[in-house]
Amino acid sequence: MCLGIPGQIQSISDPVNQLAIVDISGVRRPVNIACIVDDDHPLESCVGEWVLVHVGFALNRIDPDEAAATLVLLDQLAEFDTKELEIANF
Repeated sequence: MCLGIPGQIQSISDPVNQLAIVDISGVRRPVNIACIVDDDHPLESCVGEWVLVHVGFALNRIDPDEAAATLVLLDQLAEFDTKELEIANF
């Protein structure tokens, strides 16, 4: 199982190699967007889109509501994990 993290495409950094700068929880990273570019969704249309990112690749587009819900869930999981570590170290 893989975990895709929501990110929002900020800009196209390398059109030839289909690379974009994606904001993932406040960190901007280069991401390959070749998997989400096609005749119906050209490169230029990707800016502002939310995508699921896994190991440097945008796997698919997601709507903003799904992105927000996923980010909340990931924050809750991180908080839960931190509490578990605190209990284990008590």
